[in-house]
Amino acid sequence: MNKPRLVYFGIKYFPSRGGVSRTTENLIRNLKDEFDITIYCYRHPNAKNNVPGVNVIQFPELPFGGLGVYIYFWICFFHIMLFGKYDIVHLRKIDAAFFLPLLRLKFKRILATSHESPYVRDKWSFIGKTYFRFNERLFIKSKAKLTVISKPLSDYYKEKYNRDVEYVPNGIEIVRDYDEKTASDILKKNKVEEEYLFFGARRIMSTKGCHTMINSLNILNYKNPVLIAGDIHSQQYIDKLKENAKNLDIKFLGYLSNKPALLALAKKAEFFIFPSETEGMSIMLLEVAGTQTPIICSDIPENTEVFDDNDVLFFKNKDADDLAEKLEWATANKGEMKRRSLSAFNKVTTIYSGDSMTDNYRRLYKNLLNDQIN
Repeated sequence: MNKPRLVYFGIKYFPSRGGVSRTTENLIRNLKDEFDITIYCYRHPNAKNNVPGVNVIQFPELPFGGLGVYIYFWICFFHIMLFGKYDIVHLRKIDAAFFLPLLRLKFKRILATSHESPYVRDKWSFIGKTYFRFNERLFIKSKAKLTVISKPLSDYYKEKYNRDVEYVPNGIEIVRDYDEKTASDILKKNKVEEEYLFFGARRIMSTKGCHTMINSLNILNYKNPVLIAGDIHSQQYIDKLKENAKNLDIKFLGYLSNKPALLALAKKAEFFIFPSETEGMSIMLLEVAGTQTPIICSDIPENTEVFDDNDVLFFKNKDADDLAEKLEWATANKGEMKRRSLSAFNKVTTIYSGDSMTDNYRRLYKNLLNDQIN
C-alpha cells in the first residue's frame, strides 16, 4: 500500500540549525517509514542524504535578509502548487502563514504550527513586525488544523482571537554520543581549565538576555570563564556586550553547528544560564536539560510552563540583581542543583521526548487523513 504523502513547508535548514528545523528533522526521522515525506529547504551539500528515503527539494539561500526569506517562500510556494501532489501539507512556521489561504486553493488537508509571536523579537523592523502580525491573523483565521508549541501561546490565541489552538509541546532526542574531543579542543583553544558557565542560543540578540547575565556577573565580580555560543545577529549588540564584559573572562565561541560538541560543552559546564526574555518553547533549554547540567533560567511563562522549582532555579526576568543572588545560591548549593538537574532530565525524557512529539503529530496526521474533505 502506498504511504500517505506529507510535505513540510516553511523550513529553511536541512540539516537543521536548531529551533524549528531541528524539531522538524526529528519528526522526519521518526515518521519516514510511515509517510512519503518531502521537505523544502535551502540548498546544502548534505541535504539530499541527511535522512535517507526523504524527498528533498532545494533552493538557494538569497542574500537579502528577511526579504530573501520571503522570496524563498514564494519560490517554494510556486513549486508546491505546480508540481506538488501531497495528501497533507504541514506549514511549520508562522513566518510562512501568508501562504495558508493560497495553499488552500489546491490542498485541503493542511496543518499549521506556530512556534512564537515573532513580532516581539527585537531583530525585526517595523515592516517585519507588521508582516508577522498580519501572518498571525491569517494563521488564526485559516481553515487549517492549528497547533502551537507552548501553552502560554495557546492561551494567548484563545484570549485574543477566541480560537482553540492545540498545544503540542516540542520534543527532543537525547544525545547519547557527545563529541568530547571537539569540545575539549574548544576549551583548550580558549584556555579554559577551571569550572565555567555556559550560555547558548541560535542567535545572540537582546531578547536572549545575554546582557542581563553579564550585568549579574559584573555585580558578583565573577572570576571563572563564561562561554557564550551563538550566531551574531547584531554586531552593535555584540560590541556592547564585549564592552560590558571587559572585566570578565568571557569567551565568544560563535555559532557551533556541531550539536554533539555544543551539548558536550553544555554538559561539562558548572551551570547553564538561560536569561531569555521571550521564547516559544526553547529547544536549547530542553536539550541542555537532557545533558543533566543544572540550569538557572528566567521565570518567563514559556519556561515555567515546562519546568518548575523542582527542576531548575528561576530568577526574575530581566533582573540582573536577582540572577546574581541566584547564581551565588546555586554555587553554595551544588548538591541541590544537581538534584534538580536530574528531575529536569527525567521530565524531558518522558514529557518532552521526540517520541512523545511524534505520537502527537502522527495522531493529527491520521485524523486529517480520515476527515471527509469537501
